[in-house]
Amino acid sequence: MTRIPYVRRDELGSEGQQLWDGIVSTWGGLAVTASGGLAGPFNALVTAPDAGRRLSALGATLRSAPTIERRLSEVAIITIGARWRAEYEWWAHAPMAREHGVAGAVVDAIGRGEDPPFEADDERAVYTVARQLGDAGRLDQETYDAAHRLLGDAGLVELVSLCGYYTLISFLLNAFTVPLPPDALPMWA
Repeated sequence: MTRIPYVRRDELGSEGQQLWDGIVSTWGGLAVTASGGLAGPFNALVTAPDAGRRLSALGATLRSAPTIERRLSEVAIITIGARWRAEYEWWAHAPMAREHGVAGAVVDAIGRGEDPPFEADDERAVYTVARQLGDAGRLDQETYDAAHRLLGDAGLVELVSLCGYYTLISFLLNAFTVPLPPDALPMWA
């Protein structure tokens, strides 16, 4: 059970309703629970609509970052989600990682906290950045150099920002004990 009560659209002010509409137009049925509230981190966002609007805009910007291929951004997202054991984040993004070309064995290893069997050097570089940021909040020079060769300055800023954003989303999910959909199985005990 979530620690924040689910709100319905008609219980929100105009700013919250606009944010609600934007979330639903972007995420469709994935965003709405069976009881008519918003699922995942979205309920928290509409609970504080001023911050939620800004966070939602940042997320949209980072997910569409032109420098980072979607396959690579999903590697970063699931690495951060696994680091914080954010069940909802994992549930939402592990399938997306697979859909965008990340090998199932890599996704599974990330979820178990094991060294993934990467075949692609670009995936390893992005994973290592996300892993080091999640574990220590900084990058060693070798990791920085490998990611910089791959992404350049702008891409590295986008990747670090993506990791920070999904850390924040993981914190929202975990702090407010956002539940998985009823038919979903948790990744971690």
